[in-house]
Amino acid sequence: MLKTFAKGGVHPPENKLSASRPIESLPLPQTVSIPLSQHIGAPPAPLVQKNDQVKTGQLIARGEGFVSASIHSSVTGKVVKLEEVMDAGGYRRPAVTIQVGEDEWMPEIDTSPGLIKEFDLSGKDIIEKVKEAGIVGMGGATFPSHVKMSVPRGKKAELLIINGVECEPWLTSDHRLMLEKGEELLVGIRLIMKALQVEKALIGIENNKPDAIEHLSGLCLGEKGISVVPLKVKYPQGGEKQLIKALTAREVPSGGLPIDVATVVHNVGTAFAVYEAVQKKKPLIERVVTVTGPSVKKPCNFLVRTGTPVSHLIEAAGGLPDDTGKIVSGGPMMGKALNSLQVPVTKGTSGILILPESMSVRKPVLPCIRCSRCIFVCPMGLEPYLLMTLSEKKMTEKMEKEHVMDCIECGSCSYICPSNRPLLDYIRLGKAQVNQLIRSRKK
Repeated sequence: MLKTFAKGGVHPPENKLSASRPIESLPLPQTVSIPLSQHIGAPPAPLVQKNDQVKTGQLIARGEGFVSASIHSSVTGKVVKLEEVMDAGGYRRPAVTIQVGEDEWMPEIDTSPGLIKEFDLSGKDIIEKVKEAGIVGMGGATFPSHVKMSVPRGKKAELLIINGVECEPWLTSDHRLMLEKGEELLVGIRLIMKALQVEKALIGIENNKPDAIEHLSGLCLGEKGISVVPLKVKYPQGGEKQLIKALTAREVPSGGLPIDVATVVHNVGTAFAVYEAVQKKKPLIERVVTVTGPSVKKPCNFLVRTGTPVSHLIEAAGGLPDDTGKIVSGGPMMGKALNSLQVPVTKGTSGILILPESMSVRKPVLPCIRCSRCIFVCPMGLEPYLLMTLSEKKMTEKMEKEHVMDCIECGSCSYICPSNRPLLDYIRLGKAQVNQLIRSRKK
């Protein structure tokens, strides 16, 4: 029997239209706007000024503090602006805008296609190279990866879990990466294992990707301590707490982290980025992005430089369909609707989903009928209907007691609700209120 997590979950239509489309390198746009804050934590300090010339891979903002990540130029060209640009969440963030010239990489970066398998580095050296490359969690959380690899004092990592689940409907970027960069991925996994000082790694992949399971399983035959575990298809199995439960039966405690149960979870995209950073000296300046939707002419997977405007990806996929009602950064369950096509691709951009008008209009919100479906599908065992009510009434302390901060914002509750209630919207609002309360206490 295939493994999965036991508590909650839903089965939305998969719609993996672009799964058979190989990764294509997207041509460079005329300008890029590279946000300085592409991660959880302190924003980095810019190192460039207007009219400076930069090369591809050059450091343009240095991460300050332990929880931060450096930013590198994804193109060669001239810095034309240091200004705020709109991000996927609708907020204006500081960014470096570069007029793109002829692509010239920093000389230390190895741009050759050859695989480099061997390495002779300490765990500390690997973590430092990951930090220098500005690598963050590429499954969407964008937490600085060097922090995850630095096991806190008093804790011990026993197991590395590689997240190849990609349970979000429509998205296929991780799937294609596993198929096309499997050997590099395994080297990245070995590097992370060395950094964590663990001897075992599990790659979790849902059973709707049999080609990726077969491919990586074959490659793992020659790898000591690394194995592939097929999983039952269920959303949100890509959540790290759900994935840990499915693979190990360990349960991360409320308010806790995976390291509390001696595990560390990294996305397949992150593991590949670690390979490139350590073996090729390449910083994180590009990633695979799925562009898809029911009316998109050419659903595809692009290798995209950070800072590239979303409009450039859509043009390459055949243009904006006439029936477009909504454009989402990410997938339909956890993604965010964009209010501008000039929003730039960042390290955490996994996909661009273009939905027709018929799939974009919210249905009328009806009174809660107390059916309990939102409770049954919540993978964290929460009561979404109650949390929404508390958020509406701004009962912040009560929300905290009801563990609103444990919500992983998967959207299963909103998806299943027969009354079309915006449960996740209000829960996100409630989490922001509780966060403010927690910060005020610390002050």
